[in-house]
Amino acid sequence: MRLLIISLLALFLSMILLITGNAFLATLLGLRFGLLGVDVGTIGLVMVGYSVGFVVGARYGSVVIRRVGHIRAFAVFAAGAAVAALVYPMTDSVWLWGFLRIVGGATLAALFVTIESWFSAVASNANRATIFSLYQVASFLAVAGGQLLIGLNDPVSYLPFSLTAMLLVAAIVPLSLSHMHSPELTEPTEHMPLRRMFKLAPLGVVAAFVSGIFIGSFYALAPLFASLTGLSSTEVSWYMFAAVLAAMLFAWPIGWVCDRFQRSYVLLAICLLGGITSLLTVWLVEASLGIRVAVVAVCMGLSAALYPVSVAITNDQMDSSQIIAASSGLLLSYSFGSVVGPLVSSWLMEVQGPGALFQTLAVSLLLMAGYTLYRQHRRAPLPVAEQEHFIPIVPSVQPIPDIDPRHENFVDTPIEDLFDGDEHHAPGKTP
Repeated sequence: MRLLIISLLALFLSMILLITGNAFLATLLGLRFGLLGVDVGTIGLVMVGYSVGFVVGARYGSVVIRRVGHIRAFAVFAAGAAVAALVYPMTDSVWLWGFLRIVGGATLAALFVTIESWFSAVASNANRATIFSLYQVASFLAVAGGQLLIGLNDPVSYLPFSLTAMLLVAAIVPLSLSHMHSPELTEPTEHMPLRRMFKLAPLGVVAAFVSGIFIGSFYALAPLFASLTGLSSTEVSWYMFAAVLAAMLFAWPIGWVCDRFQRSYVLLAICLLGGITSLLTVWLVEASLGIRVAVVAVCMGLSAALYPVSVAITNDQMDSSQIIAASSGLLLSYSFGSVVGPLVSSWLMEVQGPGALFQTLAVSLLLMAGYTLYRQHRRAPLPVAEQEHFIPIVPSVQPIPDIDPRHENFVDTPIEDLFDGDEHHAPGKTP
């Protein structure tokens, strides 16, 4: 138990520092570019580079890890992410900004691949559901905490970028001080082609795509929207904090409902209510800060549940051997949406004004509601008794498929095998 606590503490500290720094940087960039007068279309093009880089890093980061080992790879990726963060205030080149977002996305994805192989090694059949839940909660809180850092410094200065770099580099420390051995890196999960997934669970695939549109556009452009509609930097930080915190708080009650009612009807309600609150976010731009924060919190809280509901609907159509492969396919669909969303939303914001962001998101959610009704007509919803258990998932953070409680082929690794057997190196022992 002592070894487990020590290892989990190091893992969670490193993960929280990474996610906090990354979330802080994403909001900071959207706000900074707007304050510098960069046109909205360019901002969308720059910000979407993160999604592109994340897909690349998640796919190929394991190559570096296998070549140099976990600790060295982690240090390399963290240093790369920190350097990218420090370069932003040094240049006004839009193309370089876009490249830096790609580098940031690739290095963060590779960092998650590295740290999560340790999570998979530490987990056992007895504790992996608990670890998975704690991982989700810590991820939400870290993203929310990153928003509060926005108001501490002037977004146009270099100081917040230095703070981002400090957080990313500091993430190296907990794992570097741990006595854990580098675990074996498992082979990548088998992918299920999207075409096949669409035939098996079209509603889930499309919902994941729309979720990518919403989440990708929100994180990339909501800080800019808030700034352009009269909020100060400090108010923007609270605006974003409330939205992310609501996503965490809404996840469990929506999950409770999902396990007790037919999920296509839950999805329909989420899309309709999310679309309505998206429109309210635009209509209430002249309202007080409290009202605006409350509305965007409800909007994000509902819409953030779109992805885990899409995962649950998809898993209902799969057998147990297909669930993990299907999750990677859904992430791919989500990734496509997170690329398309910011590009389309930023272009419309440039043409029609800042309100076009949430108008676009409202349209996408209402179209999703229409498609849900269409699929209900084509195929009767699965009875509640046959549904898989709902599990909250954070799509914007690389998931851990090995410790997903639905993974039936999980193999335990004794925790002692991850530490030096030599008594001189045991935690708490002195040479």
